[in-house]
Amino acid sequence: MRGFRRHAVLLLAGLLMAGPAAADWFEDFKDRATDRQLLKFLTAMPKGGDLHNHITGAVHSEWFWDLALAAEADGYRYYTKTTIDNCRYGTDEYGPDAYLLLFRTIPEHEYRQLEACERGEYQPVASLSGEMRDRWLEALRLDKPHEGRAEFFEALWPRIGGMLTNPHLVADLLVRNMQAFGEEGVLYLEVQIPVHRFAAPDGSPIEPEAVADIYRARLARPDARATGVTVRFQLAVLRFTPGAEQALDTVYRFVARHPEFVGVNLVGREDNDKGYPLRFLDTFRALRREVGDVHLSIHAGEVDEPNAHVRDTLLLGADRIGHGLNLISDPDTLLLMRHGPYLVEINLISNLLLGYVDDYDQHPFPEYLRIGVPVALSTDDRGMWDSTLTDEFFVAVKEFDLTWQEIRTLSRNSLAHAFLPEAERAALLEQLDERLTRFERAFQRRGDALLAGVEPQYRGFLCRRYGVCAPAVAPAVAPAVAPADDA
Repeated sequence: MRGFRRHAVLLLAGLLMAGPAAADWFEDFKDRATDRQLLKFLTAMPKGGDLHNHITGAVHSEWFWDLALAAEADGYRYYTKTTIDNCRYGTDEYGPDAYLLLFRTIPEHEYRQLEACERGEYQPVASLSGEMRDRWLEALRLDKPHEGRAEFFEALWPRIGGMLTNPHLVADLLVRNMQAFGEEGVLYLEVQIPVHRFAAPDGSPIEPEAVADIYRARLARPDARATGVTVRFQLAVLRFTPGAEQALDTVYRFVARHPEFVGVNLVGREDNDKGYPLRFLDTFRALRREVGDVHLSIHAGEVDEPNAHVRDTLLLGADRIGHGLNLISDPDTLLLMRHGPYLVEINLISNLLLGYVDDYDQHPFPEYLRIGVPVALSTDDRGMWDSTLTDEFFVAVKEFDLTWQEIRTLSRNSLAHAFLPEAERAALLEQLDERLTRFERAFQRRGDALLAGVEPQYRGFLCRRYGVCAPAVAPAVAPAVAPADDA
């Protein structure tokens, strides 16, 4: 009876908060808030989850620096390319073994296999300092106006790929993310994290089961548990590679055997037609016959041209669509997705920086949200954007004038569509509702005083685009919109 009364009180409070008086307080706040105050408010605001997160791209460059140096404790040492001495010819700046790519970082066992001339082009990461260290950090971010899709897909990933064969480093960067998300008030994190192609310091392979054990052990440590963030894993397949069907078969079966792994994803550039969705239809159907059902959250519609990829991805059995930008150009599928059950994982910062929209007035997010297509905000490769989940909410409020009820809906959607058992999902939703209700009441009672001690995670994207920078830090690039007076 006590639990019933408590639930009834919370339900009544939620209904009251959703009324006209509740709406007024947030509209009043938006009308008078500076950009910095808005960022503080959104930092303090409890949040649901991040459902679209490539954990290996969610690493701020300074974290990579710290973890690369700390990896020596596990026997790993890294070297990075700092000069080009024309040791070989006939190669280009892009690709997995790009010769002309500066600051490509590799493990020591790969470095030892290079010819003497090429070894001379590399320095130990631990020896970098001053300007060279700054350039290394900068090379891991998409932070210049001329950088875009090619830099992201063809340069950033090869630069970090050599570090991502170390499962201890990947486990540590997962915990770094949990800590940062916990500081933002996030309850749930569903990450795309690899278990294949890992190696020991000498280059010998580490089996996927051993990698999963390393993740479990790391998450069991006190610093991970203290974050209060619930974590589940997806496995991804690079969709346009020659052996993608076999890779899909492998990861699907792995997910089916491991409860912490809750979904399968297809990733990679959709403008490479070799990865078209229906290529995998027979493979998915065979797996469902032989193995059973596995949740699918699949990239689709991350292109700046019309096609039927979202429709075809639903045909594959997807529960969630990653990006869904060109869904707006497919009216029949758009009608199908109104009011569920499918969710679109929205990545506002990613879509702008990769040039899928030139500005936010082209983004279909507000149309999806306001005609009833379930959507949730997520971060994609936030380390490379130098951003946070709070920044995604900032962009959404700033560009699309979200109401408080819409903000609540976005956070609830990120838990309601999580790949969790019903009881766990319901418990997280209840926890979110309680936290949001307490936050609303506290803000209505205390106003701006509630934000006095809030310190946002100031990152580069908001500084460059909106002029909302850490105190005493000027934006490196003129903001695209005029900043507020005190921002």
